[in-house]
Amino acid sequence: MDPAAAVVEPSAARSAALAVEMRKVNKWYGEFHVLRDIDLEVSKGERIVVCGPSGSGKSTMIRCINRLEEHQAGHIFVEGEELTSDLRQIEKIRSEVGMVFQSFNLFPHLTILDNLCLAPQWVRKMPRAEAEKVAMSYLERVKIPDQALKFPGQLSGGQQQRVAIARALCMNPRIMLFDEPTSALDPEMVKEVLDVMTGLAQQGMTMLVVTHEMGFARAVADRVIFMDRGEIVEQAAPEVFFNAPKSERTQAFLAQILNH
Repeated sequence: MDPAAAVVEPSAARSAALAVEMRKVNKWYGEFHVLRDIDLEVSKGERIVVCGPSGSGKSTMIRCINRLEEHQAGHIFVEGEELTSDLRQIEKIRSEVGMVFQSFNLFPHLTILDNLCLAPQWVRKMPRAEAEKVAMSYLERVKIPDQALKFPGQLSGGQQQRVAIARALCMNPRIMLFDEPTSALDPEMVKEVLDVMTGLAQQGMTMLVVTHEMGFARAVADRVIFMDRGEIVEQAAPEVFFNAPKSERTQAFLAQILNH
């Protein structure tokens, strides 16, 4: 066996326990080194909140997990399978990894029900009747089944983001990625989206959440990660992270964000 290949091959036992593994992941945008030697292990069922100043690389890091961004060095494994440039393999991994963005990305010309049924029908080859049943069950879960036949423009921002979460869940993902899901919402709509995410966490969903909602991090996260300048500076359980941060950069960030 090629010794170099052996180095990047996760053991069967560790692979079975991990949802995501990143090893020495680096990414550049031209000359800008946006991710620097990222090492991260996410266990199945673990809830991780990623925070840090704007431009610290947090969104880029989680977007690399489903290949929305391509890393140039290092290795990323999703449920034991290494992400490569193979398109079929990328599609397979994306079908297991749900993603919710800052903007809702709903098709404005389709009803809410049609938005939810699209991927299960096209990707999972699910019959329409079954897709509708699944879609309605998730609209119930995010508490807006009565909005099924409306169009996205008829819903509030908070409702649209809940639809976006339901849409991701319709693919029955093993991992959910959230990229600042509440930052585009009015303050009164934030809680309804965070409540849905808290419910998912309580049901054991593996979650990586980029957010500045520190109350959510305290209540829901198993681990909080602080990033700055493309590096993971500090990571700890919430009680340690908030009460006894070790890095001066973490301390300065928390002092700024918690005093706002």
